[in-house]
Amino acid sequence: MSSISILHRACLRLALLPLPPLRARATALRPPPLRRHLHLPHRSAMSTAASRLSHIAAATGAGGGAAGESNEPPPAGPAAAQEDDGLLSGDMGYRLPPKEIQDIVDAPPLPVLSFSPNKDKILFLKRRALPPLSDLAKPEEKLAGLRIDGNSNTRSRMSFYTGISIHKLLDDGTLGPEKEVNGYPVGARINFVTWSQDGRHISFTVRIDEEDNKSGKLRVWIADVESGEARPLFKSPEIYLNAIFDSSVWIDNSTLLVCTIPVTRGSPPQKPSVPSGPKIQSNETKNVVQVRTFQDLLKDEYDADLFDYYATSQLVLASLDGTVKPIGSPAVYTSIDPSPDDKYLMVSSVHRPYSYIVPCGRFPKKVELWTVDGKFIRELCDLPLAEDIPITMSSVRKGKRSINWRADKPSTLYWVETQDGGDAKVEVSPRDIVYMENAEPINGEQPEILHKLDLRYAGTSWCDESLALVYESWYKTRKTRTWVLSPDKKDVSPRILFDRSSEDVYSDPGSPMLRRTDMGTYVIAKIKKQDGSTYVLLNGMGATPEGNVPFLDLFDINTGSKERIWESDKEKYYETVVALMSDKTDGELSLDQLKILTSKESKTENTQYYLQTWPEKKQVKVTNFPHPYPQLASLYKEMIRYQRKDGVQLTANLYLPPGYDPSKDGPLPCLVWSYPGEFKSKDAAGQVRGSPNEFPGIGATSPLLWLARGFAILSGPTIPIIGEGDEEANDRYVEQLVASAEAAVEEVVKRGVAHPDKIAVGGHSYGAFMTANLLAHAPHLFCCGVARSGAYNRTLTPFGFQNEDRTLWEATSTYVEMSPFMSANKIKKPILLIHGEQDNNSGTLTMQSDRFFNALKGHGALSRLVILPFESHGYSARESIMHVLWETDRWLQNYCVNSASKADSDSVADSENKTLSASGGSAAREALGPEGSSYLPRSLLSNFFSRCS
Repeated sequence: MSSISILHRACLRLALLPLPPLRARATALRPPPLRRHLHLPHRSAMSTAASRLSHIAAATGAGGGAAGESNEPPPAGPAAAQEDDGLLSGDMGYRLPPKEIQDIVDAPPLPVLSFSPNKDKILFLKRRALPPLSDLAKPEEKLAGLRIDGNSNTRSRMSFYTGISIHKLLDDGTLGPEKEVNGYPVGARINFVTWSQDGRHISFTVRIDEEDNKSGKLRVWIADVESGEARPLFKSPEIYLNAIFDSSVWIDNSTLLVCTIPVTRGSPPQKPSVPSGPKIQSNETKNVVQVRTFQDLLKDEYDADLFDYYATSQLVLASLDGTVKPIGSPAVYTSIDPSPDDKYLMVSSVHRPYSYIVPCGRFPKKVELWTVDGKFIRELCDLPLAEDIPITMSSVRKGKRSINWRADKPSTLYWVETQDGGDAKVEVSPRDIVYMENAEPINGEQPEILHKLDLRYAGTSWCDESLALVYESWYKTRKTRTWVLSPDKKDVSPRILFDRSSEDVYSDPGSPMLRRTDMGTYVIAKIKKQDGSTYVLLNGMGATPEGNVPFLDLFDINTGSKERIWESDKEKYYETVVALMSDKTDGELSLDQLKILTSKESKTENTQYYLQTWPEKKQVKVTNFPHPYPQLASLYKEMIRYQRKDGVQLTANLYLPPGYDPSKDGPLPCLVWSYPGEFKSKDAAGQVRGSPNEFPGIGATSPLLWLARGFAILSGPTIPIIGEGDEEANDRYVEQLVASAEAAVEEVVKRGVAHPDKIAVGGHSYGAFMTANLLAHAPHLFCCGVARSGAYNRTLTPFGFQNEDRTLWEATSTYVEMSPFMSANKIKKPILLIHGEQDNNSGTLTMQSDRFFNALKGHGALSRLVILPFESHGYSARESIMHVLWETDRWLQNYCVNSASKADSDSVADSENKTLSASGGSAAREALGPEGSSYLPRSLLSNFFSRCS
C-alpha cells in the first residue's frame, strides 16, 4: 500500500465510497483534505464479496425495492423452483437459490451514517434491498468511458437512499430520539446528501420514478436540521441538477454552487441516418500510442456531440433565501472547488478535441481560477489530449496535475509537475517537483518550489506553516517515503521521516489523524500533553505475525519517539480508530480532552461504534445494530498459516458451518475462493494481513453463503506471485499459482475439515483468471471451478493487464503461458463461467468468457456459460444475483458435493472428452441436462465501460 493510500485510509475512513458521494467541497475522487462533513467508513474487502458490514453501502451501486421487500414474485411454477435441478425445455427464466441462501441475501440493509461537521448530530440514511432488474434495463448512453442515464442526466445505475433521519449525539455519547426529514415526495430517490458548514442544514437531491419506469431529473432540496422540514432549493421547477461529473458544493452556510442542466438546452442531437463520411484514425506522424483495453469510448462525431449534450453544465449560485445567479458560460465542468476562505473557485473542465481511444479523464483539461461570484481571474493550465501516457506503472500525464488548495491557508494553491515527461522508464532526478503559489500572485511572483522528489508524488498532508508531510512512491520497487517539510520556513531543510517498502505492512507506522479547521478543511491534528510537549496522532493498522492490532500513537515529529495511548483488544475483538471527534477548535488539542470514534467487532459480533474519551478512557456504545444473519451467528472462523514448498508463508481464513463437529461430521465439501496478488519479496508476501477477530461479513455474492449449505470455506488464501530483483512476477505465474494452491489444499485436508475429492475453486475478475488457470494446470487439486467476470486470453489485452506493464510483444511467452485460453485443451474438470453482458471493466470484456467457453466446448470440456443481461463487471439486480447463486449452488452440488472419487471422475472425464470431441459437443448438453445450453442469446457490444480517472 502506498503512502497516499495509507493517508487516504486515515482521513477517508469516514467517507462513503460506493454510493453516490455524500460530498463536501471536493470532487468524489480527490485526495484529502476532506471538508465540511464526515461519514462512517466503507469497510469492504476489495473484491466482489461486497461489504463486510451490512450497514455500509455495497460496492455494486444501485439498490432496489424497499428494505425487506422481495423484488421477486412468490415461487410459482418451474421457473421459480428452488431445488429443482433442471429447467423445462425452452424455459430460460431466472432461478432462486435455496431458501437458506435467499434469507441471508434478502436481509434488510442497515442505514448508512453521516456525522455533522461539529460531530453533534448523525444522519441515518436509509437504504432499500437489492434493486430489480428493471432498474438496470433502463436505457443508458455509453460515452467517453462513462455510462449515462439520459432521462435523469446522471451516471446510470446510481444507488440511492429512501429516507433520512436525524439523531443528536448526546453529551454522554448515546443517541437522542429519531427525527425524520420530511416534506419531499413519497417514493423519492435521494442522493448527494451534504452538510452545510455550520451543520444547520443539509442539501440533497430528489428524483421520482416517472411513467414507463423512467427516473426523473434530479432536483436539489434543503432540509432544516433542527425541524427536519425539507423544501426545494430552487423556486423554479425547471432547474435540474447535472450530475455527470460534479454536483453541488456549499460555498458558505447559506449558499450552494450547483451544476445545473442549461435551461436553454434543447433535445438531444439526432444520429444522422447517413454518415457524413468514413471513420478515420491516423498515425501518419508515427507517434507511439499504447493504451489498455478501455471500454465505452466515443465512436464518432455523433457520440462526441451526445457527450457534450449530457455533460455540459451551467454553474448556478443559489442562496437559501431563493436568490439564483448563473455564473460563467456553459461548459463540461468536471470539478468545482472553493478555496478555504470561500473567496475563489478552482474550476476544471474538459474540452475538444476528444479521443476515440481513451476515456474522458484524458481529454484536454483546463483549470481556471475565478472569484466566488464567477469573475475570471486567470488560467492555471490547459493540458492537451493525453493519449500517449505510457502503460508502465507510475507513469502519469504531462503538465500540472494534482492541483489543490492548501488546507491550512486561506487561498494558496499547490500542484506537481513531472520532470520525466510522465514516462516511468525515463531515468531523471528529480522526477517530480511540487510547487505552490498564492491564488493571486503579487507583483509578478513566480511559483515557489515546495519540494523535489526522485520518486512519483503521492500526496500531501498539511498542518501549519511549520509542518507538512509529502509522500512519494515507486511501484517498480514498492518504495515509499514520507518527507517532513516546514512549508513557510526557508531555513528548515526537508528531511525523510519514513523510508520503507509499501509491501512491508509490519513496518507501517500509521497515518496522521486530521482535525477540522474553522474554514472546514482538514489538517494534521497536533496534540499537547500537560507538560507542554506537542505530538501528532498516528493511526495504524498494527500488522503483526498474529494479525492486525490497530493502534493510536502519540508521535514526536522531531525526535521520532512515540507513545501508544490506545490499542485494540487483540484477545477477542478487532477494534479500529474511525475518527477524531474532538476537532472543533483550531490550534492544538489537549490530550485530556481527546475523543475518538472506534469500531469494535469479533468473530461472532457484528461491528458497533463506540465513543472513547480521555483522560479516563471511558467507552460509550453509540450504535446497536442487529446481527445481519443470526442463522450463521455461531459459525467458526480461524485465521490459519501454512507454508508453500518454496518456503513462503501463506495465510487464509477458514470458515466452518455452525454446529460442525469434525469428529462426528467428518471432512466437508470445501470452496476455495481467492484473488492473486503481486509482490517483490518472499518476506512481504508471507506477512499476515487482516485480523483473526474480524467479523465475517457476507455480501450478496460472497462465498461464505455456502456455509449455510454445509461447506467449509477457505476465503482469501494468499496467492502471492513474487518477482524478486529484476525478475517479473508474471514470468513464473503458473508455477507460483499452483504451488500456492497445493499448499492451501494440503492444509485443509491435513486438518480433516475438507474432503480431498470435494474441493472446488472460485474467484471473480482476476480470481476467475486464477480459477481457470488452476483447473488447467492443477487438475489434481480441484473437482470443479466457478469463474465470474474473468479475462482468459491475454493476447486480447496486448498493452498490459492487472499489474503487468510489459506489452504482448515485449513478453510474448508470458502472455501466452498465463492465458488459460491457450490451455483450454487441458481443462478436464467442470467449470462454470458467469459474466455480465455489459462488463465495464478494462480488460474483462464479455467476449473473454464467450471465446473461452467456445474453446472449452471445442475440446469437449464439461462447461457452462451464463451471461447476465444488463449486468456490468459486478452484479447488482436481485434477479441476477439470485440466479448467480442458484447456478453456483447447482454447480457445487452436482460437481463437488455429489462428485465421484478422483479416479472415477478422471476416467469419466477422459471418456466424455472423447465422446464430446466426436459428437461436436451435444453430449455436453446431455450431461448437463436439458438446461445445458440455456444461456440467453445476445449480441456483443463493441465498446465497453472504463472509469474516467
